[in-house]
Amino acid sequence: MRNGYGSKTPLPNYEGSHNMATLELSNLHAEVAETGESILRGVDLEVASGEIHALMGPNGSGKSTTAKVIAGHPAYEVTEGDVTLHLDDEDVEDIDDEHLGDDDYDWELLDLEPNERAALGIFLAFQYPAEIEGVTMVNFLRQALNAKLDEREELFEEDDEEEAEAEDETNEDAAGYDSSPMEGETDDGEIGVAEFQQLLQEKMEQLDMDTEFAERYLNAGFSGGEKKQNEVLQAAMLEPSVAVLDEIDSGLDIDRLKDVSDGIEALRDEQNTGVLQITHYQRILDYVDPDHVHVMIDGEIAKSGGPELAEQLEDEGYDWVREEVYGTA
Repeated sequence: MRNGYGSKTPLPNYEGSHNMATLELSNLHAEVAETGESILRGVDLEVASGEIHALMGPNGSGKSTTAKVIAGHPAYEVTEGDVTLHLDDEDVEDIDDEHLGDDDYDWELLDLEPNERAALGIFLAFQYPAEIEGVTMVNFLRQALNAKLDEREELFEEDDEEEAEAEDETNEDAAGYDSSPMEGETDDGEIGVAEFQQLLQEKMEQLDMDTEFAERYLNAGFSGGEKKQNEVLQAAMLEPSVAVLDEIDSGLDIDRLKDVSDGIEALRDEQNTGVLQITHYQRILDYVDPDHVHVMIDGEIAKSGGPELAEQLEDEGYDWVREEVYGTA
């Protein structure tokens, strides 16, 4: 198994060929880095490509912490367990065979920085997306896509150290843009302007979004629903193996909820992304058809089932799960 520095870590027991990307959480324990407060107490979960998993649970059960630990948020420290990304052949089809070995299919994410996890195919949609004045959506998305591709090259290929250092110095000298990233040479970056514009148009049509949306500043003046729809667009553009959506349904009216739900199902159905949908309520699951539903209580996955489990939770709450699993409400 590969980590971010090219060394190898012993693989956990995992059976399977390279035909399905899977995010695997194994006996995951985590605490708040600053206080040492224990949040996750042995989470076991697998999310495969082409599947939607709904992670439900009461407030304070550890759902958002799970999302942030997967992405590598520094506010949390993992004290035990593994977070492993098993890639499939489609996930590495952009990598030259000469740079690809069996160890490049399995990555221990806890050894990697957040940007490296993103480059491998982990996407986190924020519950409260940031607003950035002066940066248009289209510029942001192109830079994000090219940054992902550049990071993938560093992860999978053995770069010459002198060339890498020279490139870093060049990038430092060029910090800040004299012009928009959508201007300049068409072959600037892995994805040129024309190719990017075509890709963006395809994704926005796939999500039934107005193309004028991309010319606005990033989340600036957006409604809550527009911000969440923008998160789905980012996932569509970056084409992750697994997208973690942290309460993306919060604060949405019924029309925007339907739009966001259609986008989530498109991630699964159109580009085979695995989705971990974190939510408090069954409401979004009226429009998103999950393959699996999990209940998190006190930092553990207490119960798993199908869509009918979410309906039971909506009718009866969470106390019955606690009583069934732990013998107490």
